[in-house]
Amino acid sequence: MSQEHVIKIASELALRPQQVAATAELLEGGATIPFIARYRKEVTGSLDEVAITAIRDRLNQLKELDDRRQSIIKSLEERKLLTDELEEKIMQAETMAVLEDIYLPYRPKRRTRATIAREKGLEPLADLIFAQNPAVDPAAEAETFVDKNKGVESAEEALAGARDIIAEQVNEDQTARAGIRALFSEKGCFQSRVAKDKEEEGRKYEDYFDWQEPVAKAPSHRILAMRRGDREGFLRLQVTAPEEQALQILERLFVKGQSACSTQVKEAVHDCYKRLLSPSMETEILAVTKLRADEEAIRVFAENLRQLLLAPPLGQKNILAIDPGFRTGCKVVCLDRQGRLKHSDVIFPHQSAKLAASDAAKTASVCKQYDIEVIAIGNGTASRETEAFIRNIKFARDIPVIMVNESGASIYSASQVAREEFPDQDVTVRGAVSIGRRLADPLAELVKIDPKSIGVGQYQHDVDQSLLRHGLDDVVISCVNSVGVEVNTASKQLLTYVSGLGPQLARNIIDYRNENGPFKSRRQLKKVPRLGAKAFEQAAGFLRIRDAVNPLDASAVHPESYHVVDAMAADAGCSVAEMMKDKSLRMKVHLQNYVSKTVGLPTLNDIMQELSKPGRDPRKQFEIFSFADGVNKIEDIEVGMRLPGIVTNVTNFGAFVDIGVHQDGLVHISQLADRYVRDPGDIVKVQQKVTVTVLDVDLAKKRISLSMKEGSRAKRGTNQKLIT
Repeated sequence: MSQEHVIKIASELALRPQQVAATAELLEGGATIPFIARYRKEVTGSLDEVAITAIRDRLNQLKELDDRRQSIIKSLEERKLLTDELEEKIMQAETMAVLEDIYLPYRPKRRTRATIAREKGLEPLADLIFAQNPAVDPAAEAETFVDKNKGVESAEEALAGARDIIAEQVNEDQTARAGIRALFSEKGCFQSRVAKDKEEEGRKYEDYFDWQEPVAKAPSHRILAMRRGDREGFLRLQVTAPEEQALQILERLFVKGQSACSTQVKEAVHDCYKRLLSPSMETEILAVTKLRADEEAIRVFAENLRQLLLAPPLGQKNILAIDPGFRTGCKVVCLDRQGRLKHSDVIFPHQSAKLAASDAAKTASVCKQYDIEVIAIGNGTASRETEAFIRNIKFARDIPVIMVNESGASIYSASQVAREEFPDQDVTVRGAVSIGRRLADPLAELVKIDPKSIGVGQYQHDVDQSLLRHGLDDVVISCVNSVGVEVNTASKQLLTYVSGLGPQLARNIIDYRNENGPFKSRRQLKKVPRLGAKAFEQAAGFLRIRDAVNPLDASAVHPESYHVVDAMAADAGCSVAEMMKDKSLRMKVHLQNYVSKTVGLPTLNDIMQELSKPGRDPRKQFEIFSFADGVNKIEDIEVGMRLPGIVTNVTNFGAFVDIGVHQDGLVHISQLADRYVRDPGDIVKVQQKVTVTVLDVDLAKKRISLSMKEGSRAKRGTNQKLIT
């Protein structure tokens, strides 16, 4: 671990060097971010997951820079080009761009016009002209370099070759590249035009057929949209900078005076910018802005995913889950309180009145037979019609009917995970099971699906897939460990994300559980094959064992701190279980008495909070939601209606809201609130229940424009309809 890196990161993140150094040491030792944030607060100064993640990512970036630095030095050494001065410049480079600029003149390159000119012996002429001595006549000097044997037929050819050499030298000049890079960054513009004869075929990109936007201000979603259109051949995207200003920068650096040589240098500088520097900087800016757009899109996706994973769970209920459909019918499954499949069937309520009556009786009978407590209906095709059918059935008791977002259910149903869980069932049964289970516990079910298939992203297929996977995995790991996992009921997929585990240890835990029965204590986890001391340290605090002999095994108190709780209970003259149940006993505890070299007040405060609410689920309480009656399809919507909805996706440009018509409506960022909104995520979250006003309905394009502004009702006039 480099002390220079520690100091640099501490300065960048406004942290103490000790905090960064301690965190880096823990990460190098194999500690996970959730473990460090939860159980090593004394070591890091109570850094949270966001700060620890930032330290980890910056350490990785600096390591990548160091690796590239060493690779360049090795290459230069092998070619005997490394000098003390050059090595010092390389070691002082603080960004990859600066490092590559330093290396550019020495990088092995293909044959260029300058290379060919050097082969013809024209470098001395180029050096003479570049010196720009007023007394030198470049035309006369060029005559002395005419040599038909070397391929130089005339003085003009000699001058052209010399200018090619000068142009390459200008292109490889570190100061020149820095100046042009800054110009492109600060004053560059994206220019998007429709490709020839692609107007009709590329109609979905018509907003960018004649579009111009500053590089510095272009938002992530527009950058990714333009790049996709360019990649698909419907647009032509380029980045331009003010050419006059660029040439002025270069002329100030390289053109001296008004001599004939200066005129040649000026011509070479202009050629350099148009042929070399401008295309190079355009490529670089496109890459930099792509990374910026990727990072922002991934940030938005990650936040949406976090909200979805931490959506309130209904909890353990007997569930009738329905995957609705018209022609192929509705697949119906019954799940018990542990989510196990007990029954499956198909009903056809939308094909005839006779079938609907028969299926209604069948559904009522199944609900009675399996003691169904709630009915879950996927929100896909025929969902509202199926909901209406179910609500008209007279059940023996009142059964709530809840619409469930089924995004990704089809991905799960065809996956290897689903085949392992239900080898004897077809994809329709698996999909219905997934719908029911994600109502009971969204987190436990959604971890079985590739996060980018869940449908809460923004151009997720256009961003760097490695960065996306890394960012989304961080979110899933954070969510799983913040909630905690019941080790005796968790799936392999859920256990995989527990701190310190992974696919193999998760499989070993499942196998041990199947062979030996439920775990009775956390200590028993040490008997799982290959689950060593380090893995136990990282995982134990996040694994729960309900009804264990030691009540702390069902809490987030780490086993390494059990002795502290035992001491508290002994001093209070009671058992640990009694202390957990009786607030008055906990009030007798003076935390200062238990501070030691390894246990400080942050950990002690966490312990006391956990003793008061052992194993508390941080997710919110589940609330039943219903869409508006009578509004089942887009044709039912009228401008001015006020409708309840659920936010399904948040993007940089607004939020998409499901209002129960099989087509999400868009609340543009300008319609999210009566005040200026910079980030839609500050106003709404995925799964949030909202009330919206219909601003416009485009039936042909199936587009619905919505508003969440308080004044939107009044602005629509007197024809608005309030739907509740």
